[in-house]
Amino acid sequence: MRSYPQYIDGKDVEGTRWTYVLRASAYLKENRPAFNLKRALELGRPVESTENVVARCAVGAPEDNDRALEAARRASRTFRLLPLETRSQIVLEFNATLAERAEELIDILIAEGHPRRLAQWEVSGMLRCCDEPTVRWYESQLHQEFAPAGNKLELIRKPDGVVCVNPPQNAAGSNSTLGVLALLAGNALVVKAPRTTPLSVFFVYREILAPILEKHGAPSGTLNIICGHTEQVLRTWLASPLVDDIMFFGDSAAGLKLGEECLRNGKKAILELAGNDGFVVWKDADLDAAARALEESFYGSSQICMVPKYAIVHPDVADRFLEIFVARVAEIQPGYPENPEILLSPVLKVDGFFDFLSEAETKGAQVLIGGKRVDVDGETSSTGMFCLPTVVRVDGLTDSRDLSCVREETFFPLLPVVVPEATTDDEALLEEIIDFLNANKYGLRNSVWTADEETAHRFADGVTNGGLLKVNDSHIGFNSILSTHGGNGLTGGPYGELNYAGLRTTHLQGISWGDGDPRPLDSQIVSAGERVRS
Repeated sequence: MRSYPQYIDGKDVEGTRWTYVLRASAYLKENRPAFNLKRALELGRPVESTENVVARCAVGAPEDNDRALEAARRASRTFRLLPLETRSQIVLEFNATLAERAEELIDILIAEGHPRRLAQWEVSGMLRCCDEPTVRWYESQLHQEFAPAGNKLELIRKPDGVVCVNPPQNAAGSNSTLGVLALLAGNALVVKAPRTTPLSVFFVYREILAPILEKHGAPSGTLNIICGHTEQVLRTWLASPLVDDIMFFGDSAAGLKLGEECLRNGKKAILELAGNDGFVVWKDADLDAAARALEESFYGSSQICMVPKYAIVHPDVADRFLEIFVARVAEIQPGYPENPEILLSPVLKVDGFFDFLSEAETKGAQVLIGGKRVDVDGETSSTGMFCLPTVVRVDGLTDSRDLSCVREETFFPLLPVVVPEATTDDEALLEEIIDFLNANKYGLRNSVWTADEETAHRFADGVTNGGLLKVNDSHIGFNSILSTHGGNGLTGGPYGELNYAGLRTTHLQGISWGDGDPRPLDSQIVSAGERVRS
């Protein structure tokens, strides 16, 4: 069994109690005994050892959070002075070590309840977000030099100081890795591991990153890992003059409220909130490829912000596409996370699933597949932890946003496929779909599938909503240099955009290096003729 104290100011620090991590499959096999075992362990009662107990992680007191902030503030004053080359090397070594230990991390994510295919995808994103091409791109943005008219000018992104990271329970380890890019920018970190899924966060930061920081001479306090009550920790971060930025992952209502509180307290909020991604299939698309990509909607039972949440399919190919897609969906079944064929996770918001489904049916949507609650073996059960992947056909684009399943984020496996009204005017339909995508109050990702280059560019030019637009590509696939997160609207707040954590946790400063001979201001005025010659 792994055991992780908190990590504060370069030292392992025991908390006030332990939270224990049991294999998710243990809950699926025997739910009540697994919960009873976890409770007994956390109360300190004697129990028989079992392989289902994989780790314990320390839960701290409020004063541990205070100590972590103080340590981070001290460290921030000197860590930012490490050369950018050194900070880049730290991140590159983190990337290399993470790659070496990828299977170990995948096993940890599976223990936390992530199906193996989902865990592999998450680790691929963690590696891609800090690989060498991405780090080199960051270097080009963090420090630039110019020499107009012989003067030396620098544009430098200076670190904000102390960055606090609050990752989500459903993807704590992978999403928390954005904090590594804040280190690249020269910030110090306080990372809060969720009490329900702390293991992957402690593994990534304590076992992989902390030794690399120590090796390169980073001051103690550059990295701090705590675990505690989320609301209490966030209140402390908001009130503390030691905190500069808060990176928050969560639902839109809570995140936007936090953003307002950050503004009132003079802090920068970096928000990663809900998503309602659109997926467009044009009439000339490769339907088989598009269907494979849309299947990504059901990764983790759709409990991931960046999977497709609704699709729009050209009416000329809708019947054929749905035939292909529904056949693929029929193969997706529940199971234990260790099974490499499994995509689905237990559904947390079962009531929401049936509320949205009932509303869609009442308003005329057609259920093509799914719509049932099942157990881990796929048998219908009123107490089952899974919902079968569900596809509903919605005819008519104009009024489709009257349905909650189209308008809102669906954090459960219910995918509406919208089929616009039949038309001979593709030009008008294309503009209508672009307007529909742009009217989405969320703004994470959008996908377009088309074989026509001009149509693809029309979408690329016209779609302003979202941090990412994927064209004929995996909706959830990762690319070097392109950020893995970020968006506008209810996804990232009023200042949201494609989120480069290593830039968002900085502020731009310009430096002009003179020659020691300050000239009178009137001699610095440049005439129009001189501007043309220069």
